[in-house]
Amino acid sequence: MKLLALDTATDACSSALWVDGAVLERYQLAPRRHAALILPMIEELLAEAQLSLAQLDAISFGRGPGAFTGVRIAVGIAQGLAFAADLPVAPISTLAALALAGSRETGCHRIAPALDARMNEVYWATYQVSGETVHLVDEERVCPPERASAGAGDWFGVGSGWGLYAAVFSQRMVVNGWLAERWPRAGDIARLAADPDRRREWVVAEQALPVYLRDRVVDKPANLRR
Repeated sequence: MKLLALDTATDACSSALWVDGAVLERYQLAPRRHAALILPMIEELLAEAQLSLAQLDAISFGRGPGAFTGVRIAVGIAQGLAFAADLPVAPISTLAALALAGSRETGCHRIAPALDARMNEVYWATYQVSGETVHLVDEERVCPPERASAGAGDWFGVGSGWGLYAAVFSQRMVVNGWLAERWPRAGDIARLAADPDRRREWVVAEQALPVYLRDRVVDKPANLRR
């Protein structure tokens, strides 16, 4: 199987190729430069692997949650490439990708990824990870940090939300550690998309939709609220 993956949902920008279990990746922490970086990354990877788009089986992308502009960049490029090459698309949760990376790095299986969502909120979910299979335990949501919750047992945190609110989270669950300076990466998007159990989640390009979790970008000033 050959998959192209991309992610631009956070401050990190990355692209990856999954080729029969091997992963090639380009990654750069570059806020606000995603639109300029992502296509050259993809071109470099395809050239390195000596592959064309037509030789791929699917294109996967980080469908959010994350920054509105970044998520839109990812879905637009994924759809455009998929239309051009007549390929299916695999939308993958950025939180699930964080959970997979956190488990691989720490060996922990109960992972609570949290991304800073601005406006004193976080994008939050909890996952059970086994190898490269990730199962959602509690639904993805955007919420104030004091409303984040997890089931019984020990949890390991990963993502930028932990850098801001680890003390708050630790009051609401049993936490055995966290990694704050971690971002979703296209390599993990590709690993999740390649899971045979996720093949049923592949869609045609026009059905590849972003997941924002929030339907507004900024709060209205107090004197304009109704």
